[in-house]
Amino acid sequence: MTDDHLSALLALCEAGKKDKEGWFHLPEGRHLTLYAAFNGASLSVARIADVKRDGELVVARTVKGETYMLAISDLFAGAVEASPAQSRKAGFV
Repeated sequence: MTDDHLSALLALCEAGKKDKEGWFHLPEGRHLTLYAAFNGASLSVARIADVKRDGELVVARTVKGETYMLAISDLFAGAVEASPAQSRKAGFV
């Protein structure tokens, strides 16, 4: 993943500006999933609420408080969950 790719994902999440510690905080209800792979092993980190770039590392904190450190060179994709306002309701409307 390149810096431009990561920046585009953060823009889609509407993450805004980073705080004084370097964290990008996603708005309430918005989540990001990052996909990484290295030597044939893959990892997906879902429901990310906060992201920070630290040199060649991306630090991701999930809504459960778990923290993942990933090499940016191992990241290859990301997905942005729809905002709660766009979710579908059950039944007929």
